[in-house]
Amino acid sequence: MIVAELTFYTNPMSRGRIARWMLEEVGAPYETVLLDYATTMKQEPYLSVNPMGKVPAIVHNGHVVTECAAICAYLADAFPEAGLAPATTERADYYRWLFFAAGPLEHAITNRSLGVTPTDAQQRMAGYGSYDLAVDTLEKAVSAHRYFAGDSFTAADVYAGSQVAWGVQFGTLPKRAAFEDYLGRVQERAAYRRAHEIDNALMPAPASAG
Repeated sequence: MIVAELTFYTNPMSRGRIARWMLEEVGAPYETVLLDYATTMKQEPYLSVNPMGKVPAIVHNGHVVTECAAICAYLADAFPEAGLAPATTERADYYRWLFFAAGPLEHAITNRSLGVTPTDAQQRMAGYGSYDLAVDTLEKAVSAHRYFAGDSFTAADVYAGSQVAWGVQFGTLPKRAAFEDYLGRVQERAAYRRAHEIDNALMPAPASAG
């Protein structure tokens, strides 16, 4: 199943859109393998790539990477010429907000969507404390600088920025001015637009009215 130096497994209605954006930012050639939720995603040969049967995943020179935040961080390091990771001595904010979005923020949003609200006692156990605390912290992050890691766009903006975009679009995050100002910056990027055009073209055609 691995037929290219860089192979991307995805479905256009998935978090694969995040990885697609990152791949377009990197600019390296890659092959796309489209998977269906009910069939090819849940069977071999894909289960040998990701036993979870979920997308996205990439295979780069025979090495498998899953989980969107890991894919973004990996690609930034694998293709340093793209300039999507700060110098190793300047990665504090980069790592901080990349993994804040992948951990506390996503857990807070998911639990809220499932109708789970931790009690005051449970908030000490939850990695995000409360939904409001996670959202307020995110707002401070996008307000402190032009991008998550400072004045330069990085892979943290691909992952965390996608979380902001989806949250605002689908109502899992409030439409605060700070979020919309930030999205106005990142969504103007050529790679962002190109990635969305590619995935939108791969969306299934709407069923015709009977």
